[in-house]
Amino acid sequence: QVQVVESGGGLVQAGGSLRLSCAASGRSFSRYAMGWFRQAPGKEREFVATISRYGATIYYADSVKGRFTISRDNAKNTVYLQMNSLKPEDTSVYYCAAGDLATMAQKTYDYWGQGTQVTVSS
Repeated sequence: QVQVVESGGGLVQAGGSLRLSCAASGRSFSRYAMGWFRQAPGKEREFVATISRYGATIYYADSVKGRFTISRDNAKNTVYLQMNSLKPEDTSVYYCAAGDLATMAQKTYDYWGQGTQVTVSS
């Protein structure tokens, strides 16, 4: 089992940047693919980005492609989400998740964090 904790959220103006971090503890971090998802008020949780165990495979949602970058440091048991050119529509609670495969499907992730709030003002 693995526990994941997100950090780095906050309030930022449109056009600004934030970097989210997700620290994992428990069983070997490199055993897991890691994903980022988000949920805006009144909306369903949606896929943002995912990275495979050693970073060979990366997928992004079309809405964030070219603006967000996912990366991981297995030595630090941490996955990152660098978010640039933020827009008000990026405002959401961002969740980190661990699973066996780097997919866009939430059901393939077994372990989830509590989320971190990102608010982008216009």
